[in-house]
Amino acid sequence: MNEEYQDIFTTTACPTQQQLLDYVEGRLSAEQQHEVELHLADCEMCSEAVEGLSAIGQKEKIPVWLRQMKWEMLRKLRTRKRRKTQVSYYTELAIIVIVVLFIILGAFWTYHFMTHK
Repeated sequence: MNEEYQDIFTTTACPTQQQLLDYVEGRLSAEQQHEVELHLADCEMCSEAVEGLSAIGQKEKIPVWLRQMKWEMLRKLRTRKRRKTQVSYYTELAIIVIVVLFIILGAFWTYHFMTHK
């Protein structure tokens, strides 16, 4: 996957998404659970994530939903990036056309004034 689209949990000291899911579902060992709880005491983002995950009734579907949201977000980001690339391409093309027209116009005026003296 492209570096600029990395998951925010992979670039911080926060638990992974899977660890948070396992914590919510009670699948962590006592030691791992304690580590996550220590982190939750200091990290508002992870605390809110756990709170949101806890409110979901069908927890077994959470990984599927997360994947779907992630791929939808990536699709939207790629579409935006593609649009920006197209806009910059057309902007550069317009600038080149204008410069070429000015060069042609300058050459025409130069030729016209040189030949009509």
